[in-house]
Amino acid sequence: MNVKPFTIALDGPAAAGKGTIARALSEHFSMPHLDTGLLYRAVGYKVSQGKNPLQAAIDLTEGDFANPSQLRTRIAGEHASQVAAMPEVRAQLLEFQRNFARRNGGAILDGRDIGTVICPDAEVKLFVTADDRTRAQRRFDELWPNDPTLTYDAVFADLQKRDARDASRDDAPMAQADDALLLDTTKLAIDAAVAAAVRFVQEKRT
Repeated sequence: MNVKPFTIALDGPAAAGKGTIARALSEHFSMPHLDTGLLYRAVGYKVSQGKNPLQAAIDLTEGDFANPSQLRTRIAGEHASQVAAMPEVRAQLLEFQRNFARRNGGAILDGRDIGTVICPDAEVKLFVTADDRTRAQRRFDELWPNDPTLTYDAVFADLQKRDARDASRDDAPMAQADDALLLDTTKLAIDAAVAAAVRFVQEKRT
C-alpha cells in the first residue's frame, strides 16, 4: 500500500543538535533518516585521500557512509565543507537526496539547505541553532577523546570558518526557510529540544 510522502527537513549549523533531534524524530515516528552531511563527509573523506571531488561524488554509494564514525573526523568535516561549496558536487548529490526524501511514507533529512533547496516543499521544516561558543564546546567534547591534541580554540576557529563558508557560498547557502520553526538549543536540554520538535511535527501531521 502506498503511503503519501511526508518529509521532515532539519537545517542548521554544525553542532547545533539537528542530527541528534533528527535521529530522535526518526525513532519516535518510525521514519527513515538521512544525515545529508555524511554524503559530503564521504566525498570529503575521499578527497582527503587524493580523489577528485566530482568523481568522488559520482562514485558515491550508500556503503560509503554506512560507517559514520569513520567520517566524523575534523579532517573529513573540513573537506566536506569545501566540497559542499562546489556546484558540480552539489548537483551530483541532489537527486539522491530528493529521492530519499519522497520515498513511500516519507523521510527525515538533516543538513544545511534541506528546507530551502533540497526539499522546499517539505511538510515540516525546522532550523536548529545554538550560539557559537556552545556549539564549539559540544564539538570539542565529541572530537577530543579521539584526538587529545585538539584544542577548544582550534575547534572554535574551524566552526567559525565553516559557518562563514556555508552561509556565504553562491550555490545553496545555509539559510533558515521562511516557514521553518526556529529551535535554539543553546540553553535547552536535549530532551526538551526533542519534545519541542515532536510537538511541531505532530501539529503538522494533523
